[in-house]
Amino acid sequence: MKCYEELKARGLIAQVTNEEEVSRLVNEGKATFYIGFDPTADSLHVGHFMALCLMKRLQMAGNRPIALVGGGTGMIGDPSGRTDMRSMMTVEQIDHNCECFKKQMSRFIEFGEGKARMVNNADWLRGLNYIEFIREIGPHFSVNNMLRAECYKQRMEKGLSFLEFNYMIMQAFDFYSLYQKYGCNMEFGGDDQWSNMLAGTELIRRKLQKDAHAMTITLLLNSEGKKMGKTVGGAVWLDPNKTTPYDFYQYWRNVGDADVLKCLRMLTFLPIEEIEAMDGWKAEKLNEAKDILAYELTNLVHGEEEAQKAREASRALFSGGAASANVPTVRLTEEDFAAGDPDILTLLIKAGLATSRSEARRNVQQGGVSANGEAVKEISVTFPADRFEGEGLLLKRGKKSFVKLVR
Repeated sequence: MKCYEELKARGLIAQVTNEEEVSRLVNEGKATFYIGFDPTADSLHVGHFMALCLMKRLQMAGNRPIALVGGGTGMIGDPSGRTDMRSMMTVEQIDHNCECFKKQMSRFIEFGEGKARMVNNADWLRGLNYIEFIREIGPHFSVNNMLRAECYKQRMEKGLSFLEFNYMIMQAFDFYSLYQKYGCNMEFGGDDQWSNMLAGTELIRRKLQKDAHAMTITLLLNSEGKKMGKTVGGAVWLDPNKTTPYDFYQYWRNVGDADVLKCLRMLTFLPIEEIEAMDGWKAEKLNEAKDILAYELTNLVHGEEEAQKAREASRALFSGGAASANVPTVRLTEEDFAAGDPDILTLLIKAGLATSRSEARRNVQQGGVSANGEAVKEISVTFPADRFEGEGLLLKRGKKSFVKLVR
């Protein structure tokens, strides 16, 4: 199966401006395409995962990815899909986040001469002369057409600042600049970016009297995925210091039954025929599919060794077996015993299984907490220091959250 046809079979394609030409370029490995990443944090998260997998898939077919980090556009924010305005970041924060992105992206795509490249739109946006920019680019944009874009219509009731109104023009200028500098002939993005991408395609056509092609990719983690990237504890990050490989594995192990095959198609590199053979799996077989999904994605982000550790820990805990050395572990210090034996509420907070004593109290009172397999029914229960020796104390909250406390 050719590359473009496989993208369609995996449910990735939503709209294209010229399918015949786009498919030809992709299948022949002649696409030089870009995807933009907004540097709002120092780590990518699962909301970026689809884009990273797509870049890897297309590079494997001979196409050349450009990872565009928004060191320029990130200074004003993007109103697409949002109802509020982002807080401003300093230039130093933005530049630091961009550097972190490249390190993480290197696990997915290969950078180097003739391969993928990372580009920062700060290179051409931060030094723009406003009068020159507006004279050169402004005549090619209709305000009436811009206001019809869905990304702006969503903000009109609450108020759309002129700062944010400029975002579409700046993103279009990105495509134009990449076309000029690197021969970039495609822009890929989520379906909420369609209006902005069309603006870039139109700008190139008007400025150069040449054609350009924009493709938008429907992301399972885009329309739904901006919330899928959130859990009770916050975002699911690709940085192991923010989300451990075990927690990353568990996140995918616990996807909804209706989503597991979608995720396997869109995010993994398993043969499509192998995934289609799972259609109709029920009960334990469906859990096996979730295990495959979690392992494949953890392997992709954190490597085979960490993926295997996470799988072993998960299987040991969910089967009721002995605590595994691979379970997330928190080490207690003498300071934790300075006021006497810690109670269960203190330990739940220490383990990161609760964010406050009131939350921990509710968990215990609702019967959702156990220690080394025994239900904890009283909030006053304490644990002496020797309970944390050897294999330690395995705390469980609910059915899926485990942490081992050791001393």
